[in-house]
Amino acid sequence: MATQSNESVTAYGVMTSKRASVQSNSSLAAYGFMTPWMLGMLFLTLGSVLFSIYLAFTNYNLLSPAHFIGLQNFKQIFANDPDFAASMRATFLYVIISVPFRLVFALLVAVLLNRKVRGLGVYRALFYLPSLVGGSVGVSIGWRELFAPNGTINTLLQHVGINGPSWLASPVDALLVLCLLSVWQFGSEMVIFLAGLKQIPKTYYEAASIDGASRFQQFMKVTLPMLSPIVFFNLVMGTISAFMVFTQVYIITGGGPMNSTLFYVLYVYQQAFTYYHMGYAAALSIILLILIAACTGLLFLTQKYWVKYEN
Repeated sequence: MATQSNESVTAYGVMTSKRASVQSNSSLAAYGFMTPWMLGMLFLTLGSVLFSIYLAFTNYNLLSPAHFIGLQNFKQIFANDPDFAASMRATFLYVIISVPFRLVFALLVAVLLNRKVRGLGVYRALFYLPSLVGGSVGVSIGWRELFAPNGTINTLLQHVGINGPSWLASPVDALLVLCLLSVWQFGSEMVIFLAGLKQIPKTYYEAASIDGASRFQQFMKVTLPMLSPIVFFNLVMGTISAFMVFTQVYIITGGGPMNSTLFYVLYVYQQAFTYYHMGYAAALSIILLILIAACTGLLFLTQKYWVKYEN
């Protein structure tokens, strides 16, 4: 009996040792696959952030060594920089206008596509396509030509007896053109909304229909509450993306007219690569990081009042 017990203990020990060896090898393999990402995160992301924080307290122009100046960049930004205020105003207007309209349009299209229609896959692909190419330089150039004084939009308006405005020469119209381009790129949000709509049980709509609820009431009382977590996700991601828009405004308006579309990231780019004020641009970048974090935190604080989770 004692011999059998010892053999069992020995076999158990061998099995445990082999299991531990396999787990150890699996862990090493996992860390091996993670190594490129970890190195990129450490040197390309975290390293860049730390270096930017350092530059924010220096005077650096790429041509001479950086020297420490303390909080002078931040004092200049908040006290003596009218372009900073203009960029903040333009950016917030863009975020407030473009993000809600983009989400509403994406949700409406997702509701329309959430049906059994012939060729539905083709429609979904076509609606998603602008989100893939909308941020490219080519699309921005095409959009600029579309709203040029003699562009396609004004040509079509002239055919119906309307003299089109100079879209990109008007502060209000130029901002609306950029917002319209953002709304046109609704494909990513639409796909996420569509996935959420597929997860809503049909029984909810059947119960609401039995209670006499109309289609609109079903949408307001069933669809929107069930989709509120997805709306919240798209709202957060859309807000962050809107704060960082660059390519479209750089190509289409260049920040004009009269700084009405001088978005924040474009202003950071101008300070860094037009005027070579690298320290000043780094300070602006730190402010943008804090601003995005504050807006995101505010959205998370408000979610308890309107986001409805299933549990």
